[in-house]
Amino acid sequence: MKPLVVLENPRRWPLELEGVEVVSARDYLTDPRHADARRTTVFNLCRAYGYQRLGYYVSLLAEARGHRPLPSIATLRGMLEGSILRMASAEVDPVLQRALAPLKSDSFVLSIYFGRNLARRYDALCRALFNEFPMPLMQARFERVRDGWRLARLRPVATAEIPESHRPFVLEQAQAFFRRGAPGIRARTAFQYDLAMLWSDDDPEAPSDARAVRAFEAAFGRVDIGMDLVGPGDLGRVAEYDALFLRETTRVDHHTYRFARRAEAAGLVVLDDPDSIVRCTNKVFQHELFQRHGVPTPPTVIVHDADQDVAGAVGLPCVLKAPDGAFSRGVRKVDNREGLAEALAELLEDSDLVVAQGFTPSAFDWRVGLLGGEALWAARYHMVKGHWQIAQGDGRARRYGTVEALALASVPEAVLELALRAGGLVGRGLYGVDLKELSDGRLLVMEVNDNPNLEAGYEDAVLGEALYDRIAAWFRARLDARGGGGGNGG
Repeated sequence: MKPLVVLENPRRWPLELEGVEVVSARDYLTDPRHADARRTTVFNLCRAYGYQRLGYYVSLLAEARGHRPLPSIATLRGMLEGSILRMASAEVDPVLQRALAPLKSDSFVLSIYFGRNLARRYDALCRALFNEFPMPLMQARFERVRDGWRLARLRPVATAEIPESHRPFVLEQAQAFFRRGAPGIRARTAFQYDLAMLWSDDDPEAPSDARAVRAFEAAFGRVDIGMDLVGPGDLGRVAEYDALFLRETTRVDHHTYRFARRAEAAGLVVLDDPDSIVRCTNKVFQHELFQRHGVPTPPTVIVHDADQDVAGAVGLPCVLKAPDGAFSRGVRKVDNREGLAEALAELLEDSDLVVAQGFTPSAFDWRVGLLGGEALWAARYHMVKGHWQIAQGDGRARRYGTVEALALASVPEAVLELALRAGGLVGRGLYGVDLKELSDGRLLVMEVNDNPNLEAGYEDAVLGEALYDRIAAWFRARLDARGGGGGNGG
């Protein structure tokens, strides 16, 4: 269905746009045709959004109908609450200070039209504010304070307020906004649902390569889900989708976590969900979780002081890990007390806690992929030749060991059972559980990863397109179960 632009009086709408239906607020609220529509994006351009005003009810009923309003009720409330404005100001502060540093005045007003401003030098600031408060037309007021600038006020802009000289620019931005949807790999077509995949082909450590991304697109299409690629600058558009799939390495202090939080709050089906990101990206959490539930792991101690007797607790050699390290980053193997002291001092500069584990050498690590509490695929990740890890180096110069995909029927039952047990303690998302099999047959859980690698020719070597179809089917089942009421099918 066409996106809807909703205003109190459509005759005041100054822009002619293809592929967009303009309706009055009262028609949207009372006409059964709109009430019965499914999965419509509603661009609410009413003049007044205060509590129980027409603009407020347009967004409120849009959410009740399972439509996707822009702005949402959460955005409208956030604009009115000083504490939320202060939080948003802190979030965009680095961009704000850079953008306004050249100004000599004590206040500044910025018009933001679909995330843009006439002056390109303010584009980054406009985009940052739009991502925090997704609203098509708004105005920000900034005030100079002792240590720089602060966001003092953010308010919606009525179409009648747009200066005549600005209207050509607003028309251009509106056309681009509605036409593009998001910077994706397809033109918008009629699918039952729309999914945003957060992915970048410039990321050397992206968990899926371009071939896998195309395979996902095809798999989603087979279950009537359209897929768009989105990037960090598209946070403000997440609510226009039904689902979000993160295919970018996640961190808590990162835009990946903000995407997951925003999507979950908007009722999208999300992989990875925010809880899984928090739990999987912190090795301190996992140590405590596994210890509490008796999951076998290497000898482990949490280090908070460089003077702790780590060698006495886990032995030497040992492995030191930053709590939030990924792709073998923040991981140091030390062979003696001198190296231990040096590495601990370095790691404790960046984190108050460090994980120390006894060194457990092996020719490969088991990786069992889980989705929704079920085993989906399995592989052996072999160590890099002449190295003790499955990856060595940084960025595009990184070397990897051989990946050997296996049919689940070929995986020892004990490996699958332990992987399911460990993953089940974390959640029911998409996980890669890493285990070591020692020479005496014992199994140890190393960690549970969210956002596991799924690359063409590697993890999919056994299942082929069926692997992508299983994940697409998982999304489709949760989208159908969610219906029009929203909610994350975690």
